[in-house]
Amino acid sequence: MNISCTRLLVVLLLLVTLSTKAQEDTEIFHEQEFGLRHSFSKKYSANFELASRAYVYTNEDFLYKIRQLQISHFSTLKLDLKHSMALGIMYRNRNAFENSSNEIRITQQFNRKSLFNTLRIGHRLRSEQRFYDSFTAFRFRYRLALDIPLQGLKLDVGETYFVVTNEGLLTSSKVHKPELEYRISPSIGILLSEDLTIEFGVELRLDQLNIDTEDTLFFNTSVDIKI
Repeated sequence: MNISCTRLLVVLLLLVTLSTKAQEDTEIFHEQEFGLRHSFSKKYSANFELASRAYVYTNEDFLYKIRQLQISHFSTLKLDLKHSMALGIMYRNRNAFENSSNEIRITQQFNRKSLFNTLRIGHRLRSEQRFYDSFTAFRFRYRLALDIPLQGLKLDVGETYFVVTNEGLLTSSKVHKPELEYRISPSIGILLSEDLTIEFGVELRLDQLNIDTEDTLFFNTSVDIKI
Protein backbone atom coordinates (compact mmCIF):
# COMPACT_ATOMS: atom_id res chain seq x y z
CA MET A 1 0.00 0.00 0.00
CA ASN A 2 1.57 3.35 -1.01
CA ILE A 3 1.77 6.46 1.15
CA SER A 4 -1.14 8.24 -0.57
CA CYS A 5 -3.50 5.30 0.08
CA THR A 6 -2.42 5.20 3.71
CA ARG A 7 -3.17 8.89 4.11
CA LEU A 8 -6.58 8.41 2.51
CA LEU A 9 -7.45 5.57 4.89
CA VAL A 10 -6.45 7.67 7.91
CA VAL A 11 -8.71 10.48 6.74
CA LEU A 12 -11.65 8.13 6.17
CA LEU A 13 -11.20 6.59 9.63
CA LEU A 14 -11.27 10.09 11.13
CA LEU A 15 -14.52 10.89 9.32
CA VAL A 16 -16.17 7.67 10.50
CA THR A 17 -15.03 8.23 14.09
CA LEU A 18 -16.49 11.72 14.20
CA SER A 19 -19.80 10.67 12.64
CA THR A 20 -20.22 7.67 14.97
CA LYS A 21 -19.58 9.76 18.06
CA ALA A 22 -22.05 12.40 16.95
CA GLN A 23 -25.01 10.17 16.14
CA GLU A 24 -25.91 9.58 19.79
CA ASP A 25 -26.64 13.12 20.95
CA THR A 26 -25.93 15.51 18.09
CA GLU A 27 -27.98 16.91 15.23
CA ILE A 28 -26.59 15.90 11.84
CA PHE A 29 -26.97 17.93 8.65
CA HIS A 30 -26.06 17.55 5.00
CA GLU A 31 -24.80 20.71 3.33
CA GLN A 32 -24.23 20.85 -0.41
CA GLU A 33 -22.74 23.73 -2.37
CA PHE A 34 -22.44 24.59 -6.05
CA GLY A 35 -20.07 27.42 -6.94
CA LEU A 36 -19.05 29.31 -10.08
CA ARG A 37 -15.81 31.32 -10.20
CA HIS A 38 -14.48 33.70 -12.82
CA SER A 39 -11.28 35.75 -12.97
CA PHE A 40 -11.87 39.07 -14.70
CA SER A 41 -8.18 40.01 -14.44
CA LYS A 42 -5.01 38.90 -12.66
CA LYS A 43 -6.13 40.80 -9.55
CA TYR A 44 -9.93 40.64 -9.53
CA SER A 45 -12.16 37.57 -9.40
CA ALA A 46 -15.76 36.83 -8.39
CA ASN A 47 -17.67 33.77 -7.35
CA PHE A 48 -21.36 32.92 -6.95
CA GLU A 49 -22.59 30.07 -4.81
CA LEU A 50 -25.87 28.26 -4.31
CA ALA A 51 -26.12 26.08 -1.19
CA SER A 52 -28.68 24.03 0.70
CA ARG A 53 -28.79 22.52 4.19
CA ALA A 54 -30.92 19.54 5.18
CA TYR A 55 -31.61 17.65 8.41
CA VAL A 56 -30.26 14.09 8.41
CA TYR A 57 -30.63 13.18 12.09
CA THR A 58 -32.49 15.05 14.82
CA ASN A 59 -34.65 14.22 17.84
CA GLU A 60 -33.36 10.62 17.74
CA ASP A 61 -34.77 10.12 14.27
CA PHE A 62 -33.25 9.83 10.79
CA LEU A 63 -34.83 11.92 8.04
CA TYR A 64 -33.94 14.13 5.09
CA LYS A 65 -35.64 17.50 5.32
CA ILE A 66 -34.44 20.75 3.73
CA ARG A 67 -33.79 23.44 6.34
CA GLN A 68 -32.59 26.36 4.22
CA LEU A 69 -31.44 27.60 0.83
CA GLN A 70 -28.93 30.38 0.31
CA ILE A 71 -27.22 32.29 -2.46
CA SER A 72 -24.01 34.27 -2.02
CA HIS A 73 -21.47 36.35 -3.91
CA PHE A 74 -17.84 37.25 -3.18
CA SER A 75 -15.62 39.75 -4.98
CA THR A 76 -11.91 39.16 -4.34
CA LEU A 77 -9.00 41.54 -4.94
CA LYS A 78 -5.54 39.96 -4.97
CA LEU A 79 -3.02 42.26 -3.28
CA ASP A 80 0.06 40.15 -4.10
CA LEU A 81 1.01 36.48 -4.37
CA LYS A 82 0.15 35.79 -0.71
CA HIS A 83 -2.54 38.27 0.28
CA SER A 84 -6.07 39.11 -0.85
CA MET A 85 -9.16 40.97 0.34
CA ALA A 86 -12.81 40.22 -0.38
CA LEU A 87 -16.32 41.55 0.11
CA GLY A 88 -19.34 39.28 0.17
CA ILE A 89 -23.10 39.32 0.44
CA MET A 90 -25.42 36.40 1.16
CA TYR A 91 -29.17 35.82 1.33
CA ARG A 92 -30.40 32.81 3.32
CA ASN A 93 -34.03 31.68 3.20
CA ARG A 94 -35.10 29.54 6.15
CA ASN A 95 -38.66 30.78 6.70
CA ALA A 96 -39.92 28.82 3.69
CA PHE A 97 -38.94 25.54 5.37
CA GLU A 98 -39.42 26.17 9.11
CA ASN A 99 -40.58 28.89 11.48
CA SER A 100 -37.35 30.88 11.52
CA SER A 101 -36.02 34.21 10.34
CA ASN A 102 -34.37 34.71 6.97
CA GLU A 103 -30.96 36.36 6.91
CA ILE A 104 -28.96 38.87 4.90
CA ARG A 105 -25.23 38.75 5.59
CA ILE A 106 -22.45 41.16 4.60
CA THR A 107 -18.86 39.93 4.92
CA GLN A 108 -15.43 41.55 4.88
CA GLN A 109 -12.49 39.17 4.46
CA PHE A 110 -8.67 39.10 4.49
CA ASN A 111 -6.62 36.09 3.33
CA ARG A 112 -2.97 35.10 3.58
CA LYS A 113 -1.51 31.98 1.94
CA SER A 114 1.90 30.36 2.32
CA LEU A 115 3.49 27.29 0.72
CA PHE A 116 5.98 24.99 2.48
CA ASN A 117 7.10 22.23 0.11
CA THR A 118 3.78 20.50 -0.68
CA LEU A 119 1.85 21.90 2.29
CA ARG A 120 -0.25 25.01 1.73
CA ILE A 121 -1.29 27.08 4.75
CA GLY A 122 -4.11 29.58 4.62
CA HIS A 123 -5.14 32.20 7.18
CA ARG A 124 -8.55 33.84 6.88
CA LEU A 125 -10.01 36.72 8.91
CA ARG A 126 -13.68 37.61 8.53
CA SER A 127 -16.07 40.12 10.01
CA GLU A 128 -19.78 39.65 9.35
CA GLN A 129 -22.95 41.66 9.85
CA ARG A 130 -25.96 39.32 10.02
CA PHE A 131 -29.35 40.96 9.56
CA TYR A 132 -32.39 39.03 10.86
CA ASP A 133 -36.05 40.08 11.12
CA SER A 134 -35.79 41.38 14.68
CA PHE A 135 -32.09 41.96 15.42
CA THR A 136 -28.58 42.30 13.98
CA ALA A 137 -25.63 40.12 15.00
CA PHE A 138 -21.92 40.82 14.53
CA ARG A 139 -19.55 37.90 14.07
CA PHE A 140 -15.76 37.70 13.91
CA ARG A 141 -13.98 34.62 12.55
CA TYR A 142 -10.43 33.29 12.20
CA ARG A 143 -9.75 30.16 10.15
CA LEU A 144 -6.53 28.18 9.70
CA ALA A 145 -6.54 25.83 6.69
CA LEU A 146 -3.97 23.19 5.76
CA ASP A 147 -4.07 21.30 2.47
CA ILE A 148 -1.72 18.88 0.78
CA PRO A 149 -1.83 16.75 -2.40
CA LEU A 150 -2.15 13.02 -1.79
CA GLN A 151 -0.11 12.08 -4.86
CA GLY A 152 3.16 13.66 -5.87
CA LEU A 153 4.55 17.09 -5.12
CA LYS A 154 1.74 19.08 -6.73
CA LEU A 155 -1.92 18.60 -7.58
CA ASP A 156 -2.53 17.41 -11.14
CA VAL A 157 -5.78 16.68 -12.96
CA GLY A 158 -7.33 13.44 -11.74
CA GLU A 159 -5.54 13.53 -8.39
CA THR A 160 -6.84 14.01 -4.85
CA TYR A 161 -5.90 16.30 -1.98
CA PHE A 162 -6.59 16.50 1.74
CA VAL A 163 -7.62 19.71 3.49
CA VAL A 164 -8.44 20.40 7.13
CA THR A 165 -9.75 23.70 8.50
CA ASN A 166 -9.89 24.95 12.09
CA GLU A 167 -12.00 28.00 12.87
CA GLY A 168 -12.85 30.06 15.93
CA LEU A 169 -15.87 32.40 15.99
CA LEU A 170 -17.21 35.14 18.27
CA THR A 171 -20.80 36.40 17.83
CA SER A 172 -22.34 39.35 19.65
CA SER A 173 -25.64 41.24 19.52
CA LYS A 174 -27.78 43.46 21.74
CA VAL A 175 -30.36 40.75 22.39
CA HIS A 176 -28.11 37.72 23.05
CA LYS A 177 -25.05 36.99 25.15
CA PRO A 178 -21.72 36.81 23.27
CA GLU A 179 -21.16 33.29 21.95
CA LEU A 180 -17.92 31.43 21.25
CA GLU A 181 -17.77 28.67 18.63
CA TYR A 182 -15.18 26.26 17.26
CA ARG A 183 -15.29 24.28 14.01
CA ILE A 184 -13.03 21.60 12.57
CA SER A 185 -13.54 20.20 9.07
CA PRO A 186 -11.43 17.51 7.33
CA SER A 187 -12.21 16.98 3.64
CA ILE A 188 -10.98 15.13 0.57
CA GLY A 189 -11.04 16.88 -2.80
CA ILE A 190 -10.61 15.70 -6.37
CA LEU A 191 -9.38 17.88 -9.24
CA LEU A 192 -11.46 16.37 -12.05
CA SER A 193 -10.27 18.91 -14.63
CA GLU A 194 -8.48 22.24 -14.74
CA ASP A 195 -11.84 23.94 -14.14
CA LEU A 196 -13.75 21.44 -11.98
CA THR A 197 -13.17 20.43 -8.34
CA ILE A 198 -15.34 18.40 -5.98
CA GLU A 199 -14.95 17.94 -2.21
CA PHE A 200 -16.38 15.55 0.38
CA GLY A 201 -15.95 16.03 4.10
CA VAL A 202 -17.38 16.44 7.57
CA GLU A 203 -17.51 19.41 9.90
CA LEU A 204 -17.86 19.24 13.66
CA ARG A 205 -19.26 22.44 15.20
CA LEU A 206 -19.10 23.22 18.91
CA ASP A 207 -21.51 26.10 19.53
CA GLN A 208 -22.02 28.28 22.63
CA LEU A 209 -18.77 27.12 24.24
CA ASN A 210 -19.04 29.80 26.92
CA ILE A 211 -22.72 29.08 27.73
CA ASP A 212 -23.88 25.51 27.16
CA THR A 213 -21.93 23.66 24.48
CA GLU A 214 -23.96 22.18 21.63
CA ASP A 215 -22.51 19.70 19.12
CA THR A 216 -23.55 19.65 15.48
CA LEU A 217 -22.16 17.48 12.68
CA PHE A 218 -22.27 18.33 8.99
CA PHE A 219 -21.64 16.09 6.00
CA ASN A 220 -20.47 18.44 3.26
CA THR A 221 -20.33 18.06 -0.51
CA SER A 222 -19.27 20.82 -2.87
CA VAL A 223 -18.75 21.38 -6.57
CA ASP A 224 -16.59 24.29 -7.80
CA ILE A 225 -16.42 25.32 -11.46
CA LYS A 226 -14.17 27.93 -13.04
CA ILE A 227 -15.73 29.68 -16.03
